[in-house]
Amino acid sequence: MECSALLDHHVGTGVCGCCGALRPRYKRLVDNIFPEDPEDGLVKANMEKLTFYALSAPEKLDRIGAYLSERLSRDVARHRYGYVCIAMEALDQLLMACHCQSINLFVESFLKMVRKLLEADKPSLQILGTNSFVKFANIEEDTPSYHRSYDFFVSRFSEMCRSNFEDPDIRTKIRMAGIKGLQGVVRKTVNDELQANIWDPQHMDKIVPSLLFNLQQGEGTDSRSPSPLQSSEKEKESPAELTERCFRELLGRAAYGNIKNAVKPVLMHLDNHSLWEGKSFAVRCFKIIMYSIQSQHSHLVIQQLLGHLDANSKNSAIVRAGIVEVLSEAAVIAASGSVGPTVLEVFNTLLRQLRLSIDYELTGSYDPCLTTGSKIIKEHEERQFQEAIIKTIGSFANTLPVYQRSEVMLFIIGKIPVPGIHPTLSSANSGFEGSRMIQVMLLKSLLQVTSGFQTTNMLTALPSSFLDPLLSVTLMEDAEIRLLVLEILVSLIDRHDNRPKFSSISIISDISFLKLKVEKCSRQDNLFMKKHSQQLYRHIFLSCKEENSSHPHFEILYTLLALISMELANEEVVVDLIRLALALQDLAIANEESLPIYNRCAIHALSAAYLNLISQLTAVPAFCQHIHEVIETRKKEAPYMLPEDVFIEKPRVPKSLDKLEGSMLFLQSKISEVLGGSGYNADRLTTPYIPQFTDEDRLSKRKSIGETISLQVEVESRNSPEKEEKTPAEEITFETLKKAIIDSVGMEEQERERRRQVVEKFQKAPFEEIAAHCGERATLLQKKLNQIFEITIRPPPSPSGTITAGYGQTQSRSVPVYEMKFPDLCVY
Repeated sequence: MECSALLDHHVGTGVCGCCGALRPRYKRLVDNIFPEDPEDGLVKANMEKLTFYALSAPEKLDRIGAYLSERLSRDVARHRYGYVCIAMEALDQLLMACHCQSINLFVESFLKMVRKLLEADKPSLQILGTNSFVKFANIEEDTPSYHRSYDFFVSRFSEMCRSNFEDPDIRTKIRMAGIKGLQGVVRKTVNDELQANIWDPQHMDKIVPSLLFNLQQGEGTDSRSPSPLQSSEKEKESPAELTERCFRELLGRAAYGNIKNAVKPVLMHLDNHSLWEGKSFAVRCFKIIMYSIQSQHSHLVIQQLLGHLDANSKNSAIVRAGIVEVLSEAAVIAASGSVGPTVLEVFNTLLRQLRLSIDYELTGSYDPCLTTGSKIIKEHEERQFQEAIIKTIGSFANTLPVYQRSEVMLFIIGKIPVPGIHPTLSSANSGFEGSRMIQVMLLKSLLQVTSGFQTTNMLTALPSSFLDPLLSVTLMEDAEIRLLVLEILVSLIDRHDNRPKFSSISIISDISFLKLKVEKCSRQDNLFMKKHSQQLYRHIFLSCKEENSSHPHFEILYTLLALISMELANEEVVVDLIRLALALQDLAIANEESLPIYNRCAIHALSAAYLNLISQLTAVPAFCQHIHEVIETRKKEAPYMLPEDVFIEKPRVPKSLDKLEGSMLFLQSKISEVLGGSGYNADRLTTPYIPQFTDEDRLSKRKSIGETISLQVEVESRNSPEKEEKTPAEEITFETLKKAIIDSVGMEEQERERRRQVVEKFQKAPFEEIAAHCGERATLLQKKLNQIFEITIRPPPSPSGTITAGYGQTQSRSVPVYEMKFPDLCVY
């Protein structure tokens, strides 16, 4: 045996003569599979004998593997690559045929040979070793291995994925081999708990960037999924397609605890190669991620993106916009409600980034404390970033159910800075302009959230905690802010997609052509209007009084009135809306606010267009006839009081509106008469609409501090049509306000002094004095209670008797109920 082994080190294909009989049988069987000419390939008959021997004597399998490994190492060193291929083919066949407990020892020899091939400089050997490893990775082993390591293969395959070989064809083959090798490592280790965890950062930091590198290389080529014919021909598959398939498989196997380690390298790769700026590749990567992972894990990816956005809060606006764009796409892919348990935290992060961007734009620096050495901030890039955030907020909101979207609406409205209600969110450096920009951006975000919002119960969807601060914003001077609030209201009220039919103000001769979707007002809607209708009417009226209201404002006001008429109108609401339209006409005629001519004409046109619509909705012939007659008169004598001449690019308005005849105006008396005959509340119709002024008016900056404000409160009874006598309006001047403030200060000082005396008395007075004082108070209290009881207790009816008091007077005696004697018929 020793002689045979000695000779075997010097002879390539075995020994001859009598020494051959001394060699072990497994070595002779291994030697016999190698032909004299390597081009002839593996000797199949002898390979079958070797396979049968390995299956019959599995304890010899590890020795067969060791001997094959020894021969392969020698052939590689001597550049006998033909024999190398034969040895690897034999190893592959033995692996596929032998499934027994001894396979582990054989695998060690096999992996040693694969490692030898991967370390070779020749590309063909690297590809050969990779193909063998892939075949091995597809084998399901019966017994686990406790000591096997794949660290080398992860590193080597990752290097092959980035091969820079000069020949492009060979370079492509090496890269594809590396991708297949990584895919094999993942398949072999991902489900084996005894193996080294492939999800560890040390492995993921090599695997994921290598895959992304090849995915990026194929970005310019057609990366569509191959057809069935192409997919069957692996040689026609591009590295990018193979990479995407491998990446999807890797992510599909990721469990809950492994998502973070799989996504973090993606974020780092995009950072290191400045790939956020292009957006397209980053979006493609995260689309693959979102479609590949399990749907219940989607919120983990979104949370990591939000954390990465916070980490890059001082990076350039282009980078942040790229991250936000990816967030927007990821939110669309995520299933409804899968944003996770921290829904408000998502919106809080986005709103915080919005505030920071506004501060950057106004201050011109990412760090207000540093005046030198800071990056140059481009305003247009920050604006693009802000628009991207608003779009992303809308994308997130569209994935949420109705109840969560209502919470988000409340959350955003609570962030809007309103003077005197909510503190400003802007920094000290941005000032008033910062507060205004935050108001605009948050209202745009809220508009995105309310877009497509539909609910059956307006009362719960729009509580007072949301509606009150929203309507308060309409009292501000800023025209853009008021327009956004009106847009939000329209978006919330429109539940049947009727808004596009009222995109412009016009006199509609027949509304049946619009094919409006009108349903009967539900009980919840009636309750909502009973609670909030006066608020809505008041803010519509005050919006028309603003001097800086323009064409878009009047259009959205018309749309709002029309939608209220169709979505929330009952008989009482219709009457109030008609009163409101007539009050707007009176506002334009009286001109107490000194409005411009255009605004007065626009109010007349708005009133005419709406009364034309509501008359056709009520379908009262006499009402429709009156409205039609006034409109026809205006067409002939005053077209500037109709929408067609006012709401155009160049409005045709007169220089003054002093001469208005009665035939050009809608008459409240006439309308009350015709509608009263049709069952509407005529008394209510004859009452002019006067908006109720509240504390919200202090938000309007059109009034100065010293101006006399007359507050007139309209007192109306909703339960009875009878008009009550109105109390005269109280005039509050600057002097009365000043006197009230001084008096309140004096009262506070007196109360404070009284409290101090009481505390001092209880601290220093003797116990007897305090007890006597308390006794007096108790006695006084008891006397008062006795007086109250005597007044409230009435003498009982006839079952109780009377007592004759002195001086001939009779005194009633109160008898307890249980002592009273009732007739039998009264006892149950």
